[in-house]
Amino acid sequence: MKPLDKALLCVKIINERKAKNLVLFEIEKLSSIADYFLIASGTSSRQVQAIARHLKRRMKDERVTLFGIEGENDGHWILLDFGDVIVHLFYEPVRESYDLEGLWIEAPRIELRNENSEGKN
Repeated sequence: MKPLDKALLCVKIINERKAKNLVLFEIEKLSSIADYFLIASGTSSRQVQAIARHLKRRMKDERVTLFGIEGENDGHWILLDFGDVIVHLFYEPVRESYDLEGLWIEAPRIELRNENSEGKN
């Protein structure tokens, strides 16, 4: 699966659990760790955990390898590493304090067409 297709599949899946404020960054020219970062929020740590569990399960069904996961127990910031796509799921107040969007301001954003997303180019 192409990295962009994988990233867009992640978008679709986390939208099934009503993730908020989705932002997809293309970082392949800025970093060697991945091609895309997907950042999204939940309104509670329990929702963030539910989104992560759903994403893990559905990506496994699609035969996409999960290389690592961090922060699953707390549910404040869960990172899921799918190789060329890294997904950051935040409890909203934690997301604001880390401001990953500000750190990756130079990375192009992929426009997402969904009422829960903030995609911009």
